[in-house]
Amino acid sequence: MGVNVDIVVLLFDRMTALDAVGPVDVLKCLPDARLLFVGPEVGPLRTSSGGLLMHAERALEDVDQADILVVPGGHGTRALMEDARVLDWIRALDRTTSFTTSVCTGSLVLGAAGLLQGRHATTHWSTRTDLAALGAKPVPQRVVFDGKYVTGAGVSAGIDLALALCGRVAGDLIAQSIQLRIEYDPQPPWEAGSLEKAPADVVDLATASLLSG
Repeated sequence: MGVNVDIVVLLFDRMTALDAVGPVDVLKCLPDARLLFVGPEVGPLRTSSGGLLMHAERALEDVDQADILVVPGGHGTRALMEDARVLDWIRALDRTTSFTTSVCTGSLVLGAAGLLQGRHATTHWSTRTDLAALGAKPVPQRVVFDGKYVTGAGVSAGIDLALALCGRVAGDLIAQSIQLRIEYDPQPPWEAGSLEKAPADVVDLATASLLSG
């Protein structure tokens, strides 16, 4: 695949904004990248942040090809997993993609569409069991490539996923220049950013907040 790429991002109600915006701010830097936001209908969709809206430019049936598909996560993925219209569209678009990708619980939607059967994949740490139930092989990695399927762990991992994808599409030099362009040099104040690193009391608090939210 050359660097002229058509990138389609699926939008839906109660999606996590950063799951889409993070990858988009990276992938849009690819030479001659073309971005398209697609939703069940044209118009605004409310994210899990409440007042923050994202706008779908096209409806599902109006888009039948993509080089890269990005499926974000968020609370709204539960409804998508049972939405035959969305799952049929994902399966159809997947037949045209060079890369089919997801961030956070977006991998559950790919799994519900039957695209991750027997494949290594990742998701938010709290839903690894759910991913396994859909036939995938969950691994505790931030970004996982299995063939053309690329999955990212929770929320912020979408930036890592997109940078790694840029390397595959356009080469490491361009990918690194994009990393510098967005000044992606994370230096978190604590080593608590993954289930494997976080102290037990932090895991308990985070789990409780997820269950209540």
